[in-house]
Parts: sequence; structure tokens; C-alpha cells
Amino acid sequence: MSSDTPISTAQDALTRSGIDRSLRHPVMFFLMSGSAWLAISMLLGLISSVKIHNPDFMSDCATMSLGRVYAAHVNTLVYGWGMQAAFAMILWLMARLSGKECSMIGSILTAGHLWNIGIAIGVVGILAGFGTGMPWMEFPPFAWPVLLVAYAVIVIGSFIQFRVRPEGGAMISQWYLLAAMIWFPWVYLTANILLHCIPGHPVMAAGINAWFKSGMVFLFFTPVALGTVYYITPKVTGLPIFSNQLAKIGFWSLAIIAPWAGMQKLAGAPIPIFLPYVGGAATALIFIPACAAAVNNLRSILANRETLALSPALRFTFAGLISLVILVICGVFLNLPNSTLKASQFSMAGYSAEILAMYGFFSFVIFGAAYFIVPRVTRREWLSRRLIRWHFLFSVYGIITVAAVALIGGYLQGTDQENWELPWMTAAQTGAAYAVAITFAWCMILLSNFFFFIHLTLMWLRLGRRGPNPTLLTNPHAADALDSAAH
Repeated sequence: MSSDTPISTAQDALTRSGIDRSLRHPVMFFLMSGSAWLAISMLLGLISSVKIHNPDFMSDCATMSLGRVYAAHVNTLVYGWGMQAAFAMILWLMARLSGKECSMIGSILTAGHLWNIGIAIGVVGILAGFGTGMPWMEFPPFAWPVLLVAYAVIVIGSFIQFRVRPEGGAMISQWYLLAAMIWFPWVYLTANILLHCIPGHPVMAAGINAWFKSGMVFLFFTPVALGTVYYITPKVTGLPIFSNQLAKIGFWSLAIIAPWAGMQKLAGAPIPIFLPYVGGAATALIFIPACAAAVNNLRSILANRETLALSPALRFTFAGLISLVILVICGVFLNLPNSTLKASQFSMAGYSAEILAMYGFFSFVIFGAAYFIVPRVTRREWLSRRLIRWHFLFSVYGIITVAAVALIGGYLQGTDQENWELPWMTAAQTGAAYAVAITFAWCMILLSNFFFFIHLTLMWLRLGRRGPNPTLLTNPHAADALDSAAH
């Protein structure tokens, strides 16, 4: 028995190395192109924020009008960065968990280029004035079939890998990733067919659009992030997850509750009155699966605080889980149908929740996973400890500012909107005052992502250093010396 263990361990190491080698180009392609779109999204977000408190900024250029720039900002964040980062996680994690090398590299890279072409055409369409005006679905109608075909080609290999995995039960990470892979085409195809192919009443179109936004957050980005967390946390801490039973409760409660959320945004619209209440209740109840997953992983992370202090992967994951808890708490209080929903429905408060979900939670988890995965697929260690630290600090301070200011300012703005005795300009001026702080925060976030993109590019070029402890910079003095030499 003892003589078999070294052989088995060596074989496992060879298998993991083969998987990493086979996925180097797809994983780095999606992370690189995604981070480039993320920088573009942050720049567009900065411009849209400036235009709120300074309407004359670039006012002579119709392409840079607030409506177009803001829509391009959100869609590049969701599809340019979010989806491609999710592809990188799905491909690598499903291969690692299934123990099978990827054999569809050419097809995946071709589909990845098609995806980026679709995003580029969609963004140009929005800025040229051909956007649909439906939040998170502003790309011109011809773009969605292109993206759907590219998605199918990218993930089909991961479905096959799951099917031919070694015998035994699937891990909780695989549950979440497989669910996200199935839920996305359901949500995306349903919404686009109902809105573009067989359009109905405009009021119900708004309801479908609201359901689509909620589905993208809770049925795709959330399970991808949680599947990633359930893999990264045990790997880095060396500890098992706290409770398998709690993990299953979190998964199944998300699967049952999340599809009902979203329609609360139509409170007061001429639709069946129960729909907004069902949507508000579901959004509030998502607190259950989110906290189950957060508690399950935070217990393991906090049990190994020394590793938390040393590992950038664990540090970003920890921040992402805290953001998830804050997000679901805000979701409870912002969606009370007879009180706060009226003040948050058409104000910056909704934007606060979107950014907290897409950047504070999802992106932080992806950043952490990238700091864990990239050294393995490139066979190089991260070059600069200082760049990682700056990326983390600027991102944390920036997202705290954006989320807090947009939440507070949005609530006050919404309260002024609901006060019929005040002119509309009062509510607009209230939002503009808080937009100044958001502009400053976007500057910090843009700078942090510049650090990440530069660092990722260096790793893509395989200029990173060789080291025995990937993702754990255990010798700060040596790392600082390397930083000084690099600068």
C-alpha cells in the first residue's frame, strides 16, 4: 500500500501538468481578452460617471452621450469581462476536476475569437445608436445568435469532460459549474427569443428583461463564482470545506429560489400584482444560499489566517465572499415592495447592487482564482508582489466607494423622486453630487485593473519568475528584491 502512494502521487502530478499544459492557450486567451475588455468597461464607466455631474463633458459627440456610454460600460463588463472570465474558470476547473485533458483547443480558440468579434460589433452598435435600450441586452439584435453559437462551442468540451469523468460522485464545484453551463443558455435563449423573435406587450418585455438581468447574476455568474470558491479555498488552505451538507443546502436553495427573482423591479407596473412580490421575496431569500456558501468557505479561510495573509488567491476570495454577504443583505433591504423598493427602483441604488455583484463578488473571486491558476498554466510565478498588492488595495477601496456612495446617493435620489412636491431637477442634483465620488472611485478601479492587465501580460509572455511556491509569496524580502529589480 505504501509503495503505491508515491507512484499514484507522481501520476496525479503528471495528469495535472498535462491538463494545465493543454489549457494554457484557452485560459490565458480568455483572461487576457477579458481583462482588456474590463479596462475598456472601467474607462467607459468613468466617462459615464463624469457626465452625470458634468453634462457638458463630451457633449458635442453623440457617440459619447450618457445613454450610449453607460450601456456600453455595462455590456462590456458583463459580456466582455464577465463571460470570458467565466469561460476560463469553467474550462480549467472542469478539466482539473474531471482529470481529463482538453482536446478541443482549436475549436475553443476559434469560438473565443468569434465571441470577441461579437462583443466588438455589439459595442460599436451601441455607441452608433443601434442599441435596444434593454438593460444588459443593449447589443443590436443580430449579435445574440453569434454569442450563443460561440458559447455552445466553448463549453461543449466541458460537458464531455464531465460525462467521461472517473467513477464516483461529482464534487460541489462541479455541481455549480455544470448548473451555470446549463442555466445560461436557458436564460439567454428564452429572453432573446421572447424579446426579439416573438415580441409581445412592452410591459411584459420589461418584465422579461428584469428577469434576464437577475438570471444572469444569480443563475450564471453566482454559481460560476461559488464553484470556483469551493475549489480554491480547500486547495490553498489545505483544509476541507466546513460542511458538505451545508454546501448541498446552498446549491439546491439557489437552484429553487433564484429563477423567481427579478420581477420586483416592475412594482407599480400594470402587471399581476403578485409578480413583484414573488420577485422581491425570492431576491430576499437568496440570502440563504449565499450565506450558506459564504459561511462554509469563510470558516475554512479564517481557520488558516497565516495563509490568508500570504496568499493573494485567498485574499481576493475572502474579499469576494464578504462582498457576496453585503450584496444579499442589500438585496433584502432594497427590495421591500412597500418601502425601499420605491426609492431604489429607478435610482443609482440598483447600479450599486449590479456593480457589487459583478465586480465586488464575481470579479474578486475570479482575480483570486487567476492568481492561483495562471502560475500553473504558464509554469511561472507572478513577477511582482507589489503589483498584486496594489491591485488588491485599489480594487477594494474603489469598489467600497462605488457601492457605498451609489447605494446611499441612490436611496436619497429615489426618495426625492418619490416626493411629488419637489421638482425633478432636485433628484437629479442629488445624484450628481454623489457621482463625483463615484468618478474618483472609478479612477482607482481603472488603475488597479491596469496593474492586473500588465502583470497578466508579463505572465502570458512567460516573463514570470520560477518559484517553488505558486500563489504563496512566502518570502516577502526576496519578493521585494525581485520587485525592485523588475522596476
